[in-house]
Amino acid sequence: MEDIVRDRELHEECGVFGIWGVPEAAGLTYYGLHSLQHRGQEGCGIVAVNDDGQLRRIKGEGLVTEVFNEARLSSLPGTAAIGHVRYSTTGGGGIENVQPFLFRHNTGDFALAHNGNLVNSAQLRRYLEDRGSLFQSSSDSEILAHLIKKDAVDRHQPRISAIMTALNMIEGAFAFLIMTKNRIYACRDKYGLRPLSVARLGNGYVVSSETCAFDTIGAEFIRDIGPGEIVTIDGHGIRSLHYSEYRRNAMCAMEYIYFARPDSDIEGCNVHGFRKESGRLLWESAPAEADIVVGVPDSSLSAAMGYSEASGIPYEMGLIKNKYIGRTFIYPSQAMREKGVRMKLSAVKTIVKGKRVVLIDDSVVRGTTSRRIVSMLREAGAAEVHLRIASPMIKSPCFYGVDISTYDELLCARRDEEEARQVIGADSLAFLPEEALFRAGGRNDLCLACFNGHYPTALYQSIEEANRDGKF
Repeated sequence: MEDIVRDRELHEECGVFGIWGVPEAAGLTYYGLHSLQHRGQEGCGIVAVNDDGQLRRIKGEGLVTEVFNEARLSSLPGTAAIGHVRYSTTGGGGIENVQPFLFRHNTGDFALAHNGNLVNSAQLRRYLEDRGSLFQSSSDSEILAHLIKKDAVDRHQPRISAIMTALNMIEGAFAFLIMTKNRIYACRDKYGLRPLSVARLGNGYVVSSETCAFDTIGAEFIRDIGPGEIVTIDGHGIRSLHYSEYRRNAMCAMEYIYFARPDSDIEGCNVHGFRKESGRLLWESAPAEADIVVGVPDSSLSAAMGYSEASGIPYEMGLIKNKYIGRTFIYPSQAMREKGVRMKLSAVKTIVKGKRVVLIDDSVVRGTTSRRIVSMLREAGAAEVHLRIASPMIKSPCFYGVDISTYDELLCARRDEEEARQVIGADSLAFLPEEALFRAGGRNDLCLACFNGHYPTALYQSIEEANRDGKF
């Protein structure tokens, strides 16, 4: 069985949100998680600290609006909370993997939420299990909690020292929120692969994977949390230190291209602005003779606008997205699965009929959706369909929290541009050059591993081993 979400070729990782020193923190966290819903739709949860210093949690599978209601939120009083929306990466789904995790310990209870993926999780899990750790979930996120407690041998040692030691043992992409009854620790990986920002709200503070959540609750953006940085938030305000001397600003390019909401700013660059500029640069590198420009809703619309402006070709709404399709709509047969994309997207026949169409999409992963949309436009009467992709060819798996983990599922892993075009069925096909991504964001560093195979971290299992083991 497949559900409708699988028709979109990429899935987000997760989103984290935290708030400290603000009344009705759980209610505000609910609104923050709703703003981050695009980053994960499988499950969500909130842990709040009440006035007695007790940590209480509610979590469940489903959307934020499905898991929480007024009664449930009112059972989470307090001025501090952290929350999480989940799309499963390492460990898979299931209620046991829905975060935040809550740990009871005689040195003090704490909660943990994580966005990203650890590449040395298997080695660390084995290390911890050999020393007596028992895991409640199959998620790699739980590993940090066990590392913190394993290294807290000295009961008088500040907790942040144990956190720093633990963070230096893990490798990969992450934004961690750790909450005790006294404070929140916001931690970001030393490569800067996943976004994390802090804002002010009244006399308190807010932390979020994306800045769009700040706007929802009226918080004022302060700054991005830097690579390798731990920001501590408590009654004394915010304090900062770095747990690693090695730091790099290698933000995942797919955050700009696809994952983040267009009204978010990531490291000083607006996502909509980035995508629009990518569209302009796409026209420069791959012009097409056409009558209209059509973007694939929703994440490709900004790039389509940029392509239209740069080319002078009119932008038209040639595809309409059905916003009311069920999140878990099941196709009971292969024939219905083939028609499934039509339930999510419809071609506007009177707009595209007889027209040469430039179709703009943000990425091509498996190619299934692209092929179906091209076919749909042809059936609607399009004379030609020229596909332009506002990112480079995705040729390599991602190990940092994106659900593309095998070469076999990547259309372009073993095909050149012409071979990919033939599979998709477009009249022409072109991709954005890598250098254009740096120009679009005004950056000199990005993680482009899924495009060029240059991974910023060690992987702990070689591609040759992974191929032999059947993972790829």
